[in-house]
Amino acid sequence: MVLIAALLLCAVSLGAQNATELWRRGYSVIPAPQRVRLEAGEVLLGDHWQIEGPANHAAVKALLEDGAAFHQVRFGGGSGSGPAIRLAVQPGAVKTGAEPGVDRQAYRLSIGDGGIAITGNGDPGLFYGAQTLLQLMKRDGAGRLVAPKGVIEDWPRLELRFLHWDTKHHQDRMETLKRYLDWTARFKANMIAFELEDKFEYPSHPVIGAPGAFTTAQLQEIVAYARERFIQVVPDVQAPAHMAYVLKHPEFAHLRADGNNYQSALCDPKTYELIFSMYDDVIRATPGVDYLLVSTDEVYYAGIESLCDQPYNEENRSLRWAEFVRRARNHLAQHGRRAVAWVEYPLLPRHVKLLPPDLIDGVIGEREYLEGENQLGMRQLAYVSMQGSEFLFPDHFSLEGEDEGGALEGEEERIIRGRLAGAYQSIALGRHWKGRPIGVFGAAWDDSGLHNETFWLGWSAVAQWGWNPGTVSPEQHTAEFFRAYYGPGAEGMDEIYRGMQRQARAWERTWDRVVSRARGPVYGDSDGKGLNTTRYDLTLGAPPLPGREDLAFTPRFAHRYGRYLAEARVRMAENRRLALALHDNLGRLQRNHYNLEVFLALARFMGHHWHLLAEFARVEDSLLKAYADAKENQPADAVTHLVSAHNEAFRLRHQGERIFSELQVVFERSQFPKGQAVGGRTFFHKLDDTKDHWADRTPDLGFMMAPERSIGWESWLKELADIARDYGARHTVPVKGLLETPAEVEGGSR
Repeated sequence: MVLIAALLLCAVSLGAQNATELWRRGYSVIPAPQRVRLEAGEVLLGDHWQIEGPANHAAVKALLEDGAAFHQVRFGGGSGSGPAIRLAVQPGAVKTGAEPGVDRQAYRLSIGDGGIAITGNGDPGLFYGAQTLLQLMKRDGAGRLVAPKGVIEDWPRLELRFLHWDTKHHQDRMETLKRYLDWTARFKANMIAFELEDKFEYPSHPVIGAPGAFTTAQLQEIVAYARERFIQVVPDVQAPAHMAYVLKHPEFAHLRADGNNYQSALCDPKTYELIFSMYDDVIRATPGVDYLLVSTDEVYYAGIESLCDQPYNEENRSLRWAEFVRRARNHLAQHGRRAVAWVEYPLLPRHVKLLPPDLIDGVIGEREYLEGENQLGMRQLAYVSMQGSEFLFPDHFSLEGEDEGGALEGEEERIIRGRLAGAYQSIALGRHWKGRPIGVFGAAWDDSGLHNETFWLGWSAVAQWGWNPGTVSPEQHTAEFFRAYYGPGAEGMDEIYRGMQRQARAWERTWDRVVSRARGPVYGDSDGKGLNTTRYDLTLGAPPLPGREDLAFTPRFAHRYGRYLAEARVRMAENRRLALALHDNLGRLQRNHYNLEVFLALARFMGHHWHLLAEFARVEDSLLKAYADAKENQPADAVTHLVSAHNEAFRLRHQGERIFSELQVVFERSQFPKGQAVGGRTFFHKLDDTKDHWADRTPDLGFMMAPERSIGWESWLKELADIARDYGARHTVPVKGLLETPAEVEGGSR
């Protein structure tokens, strides 16, 4: 392992400077192959090429279907005597020296004048060889379909390459999940950690499943679709902590560890009965899957309840945690499942020896755990998070030195290091290499309700570096991803992604953060264990209202939010360029148009925020003019300015709701309505006693508009209208043109 780490360190140190040979020759493959030997020249491909291989194999289907969809080639369209792509499974064809689980994923791809041969050590390897060929194909300057001559021998460094589907705050449609599996397979990831929460029916306890949750048959359909592509959909059952989706229901209130919804009571046998019955439900729904993620994420209070026969302290908390893991592993072993757990706090290093040796550590919480894990022979996953609590768009890149806003300086400036660069370093050089790594886990948390289309750059990076750690730099991977995911016609995608990130971080910081009025305790995160973490809400203060008698007005908004207004001026121009680039690429893309439709909806949503700030300053200016007119005894002009201020604010409110409604329509093309009611059942929403998830603030998608709605539009507009009417009546000036309905705005009364 020391030698591997040294080699990887060398690769990491060179990766940012040296492009791979394929990329230098103008070809792209994600993930980068292990061995590439290119020759001079290219092979011309076309419909007259035949495919010879195992009938109905997924590799053959991929060549036929993706060849037509991505390259407009329909193999086998000739007489049957043309050149051929020959596919075969031949164990041991590629000498990997790797474990069996890795070895069967190996393949050899030979491209020459005599044809193309794809040979897999096993069925997965044959499929991956076909995926590599599909990515190598491209149109040359004359429009001909070509592939480079040469030989590729390839296999993954890590056997299990997990991508994380977190559905705690949304539920994807079936066709969406199948599309995600298609792209997961193209990037050669082979594991999905499906964090179901309440998006599964749980037949043993139907109350847990949200209205419209996936049925057993539907999940079985997803699992079967994945297995055809050599992917396992591994259930991730959050327990015994993060169980608000269960413990919020009155039926399970007696199992709350500390009286709150966050964690279940580990000294109550009924907790085990509940959790293990949930395991059994998802096992029946995921046939043919070898693993189950028991989570054990952030279990802060193992053994705190009064039922426990031992005092609650550091020692017993750790022992109780270890007992849960042992019992969970034993239960799963009876069903032929291998347990994956996040071995972290509150486990003490000296108690690692109590864990089952065949447990897979999915996170490697403390460095001190490694000695005990190595003594047990335990395996680990290289854990990286490609999204955490960011709003609207992930922090893919480092933006240090390139943020155009300049509105926040000194200690208040947020320097974004970039999750891509962090994952690149962590997977290649992380502490897992001092253990016995078996895979990689690319988390993408739904805490802030991000649309999954914003995750694909991060997911593909995990697939890249889980297969071949430290080889391809983040910069090269980003460029290759844009070509693979959108097609060669896309332009300026790097700046689009960076623009989305800049807009999102600026949007996030141009709100007031106030202590939330939500009830209940707030539990910490992996860095801040336990209670007493403050929950904050985002909001803005509206401009002050004029005095009812004399319209006396002291402007405060522009002064209070001067830095936000400066930021808004920069971001507004940036947002216009971003929207134009998105529209331009919608006409260029060969595939995944919906992805940019999501981006465009988010860009419009963020763009409204900059207008909100700017227009509020103008509203305040109109109110100041009304006061000046009143002092000059010009009541008619004063009323005009009052009406202008009211109507501008009214238009802003309507514009925001309309843009949000349009965003919701775009989101719900791939997702079911958040918190939907189905078959007479309504979603049971209970905000208190939960983690501080922004997306949990409302049962529907309204959490995205919650900051703006918290301004108090209704009462502010009503009071300003009353002031205008009262002032007009006292000065016998008719008040005309006050907007009162959205229809008046849509009708062009502006």
